[in-house]
Amino acid sequence: MGTPDFALPTLQALIDAADHEVVAVYSQPPRPSGRGMRETPSPIHQLAQKHSIPVFTPASLKSLEIQAQFASHASDLAVVAAYGLLLPQAILDAYPHGCFNIHPSDLPRWRGAAPIQRTIMAGDTMSAMCIMQMNAGLDTGDVLLRQPVRVNDGMNAGEFHDKMATLGAECLLKTLELHGRLEAVVQSEDGITYAHKISKDEAMIDWSQSSVQILNHIRGLNPYPAAQCIVAGEIIKVFAAEIASGAAPLTFTCGDGQYIRITQLQRAGKKRMGVDDALRGWPL
Repeated sequence: MGTPDFALPTLQALIDAADHEVVAVYSQPPRPSGRGMRETPSPIHQLAQKHSIPVFTPASLKSLEIQAQFASHASDLAVVAAYGLLLPQAILDAYPHGCFNIHPSDLPRWRGAAPIQRTIMAGDTMSAMCIMQMNAGLDTGDVLLRQPVRVNDGMNAGEFHDKMATLGAECLLKTLELHGRLEAVVQSEDGITYAHKISKDEAMIDWSQSSVQILNHIRGLNPYPAAQCIVAGEIIKVFAAEIASGAAPLTFTCGDGQYIRITQLQRAGKKRMGVDDALRGWPL
């Protein structure tokens, strides 16, 4: 059960594993995308079709008919990776071993929809990949396997996403291999934080913050939805920046007195580019 690119390594790993069989794939319904706004199946949907695996795309799992259909697959368990739909209790209880969720944070830190972005935005230096036995709560289930992960200096959300997607597949296979010998660990009541969905309203850079906070903000929103700021009355997207020693084009003073220079940006209607290319033909 998955939808975006994050889930691809896990599905591919299960397909490639000789001792596992994927009997069905559930993904969110096709969405309009591209210039023509054509209905496009999700990345997971497309991968499943490529391997002739039955795909189901209900808009909700609440109906008795959908739940009966789900149970009819007679699977041993369901693997959930960034699926995006609420799983009712009937779905959680449909199979003997329930539902295993791949969650890219050090639970109970960053429960919720956007753990990868929130990890970077908060400046966390350590995280973890958790394989969790799902229950009815929001990422509150017992942890079957926890793999600590260092967040490299300067890493943006896109890079961390790719790292965690690959690690998630590895940890899921390890969990299946060790299943029955793993101790399910109840999550601590201390250190609970929530990774609320990223809204476009959060994108604007607050230059009164410290330079570290601003750099984390920019990294955490790269590649989507991208941090924003106003330059000469124009809103631009900011993908990368660095500490600067003094004034130069596209350099800002932060709340702590440090300078930050934008190094990668995108103007409206133009491509993403480095600062030197962007400044050509853009008098500031």
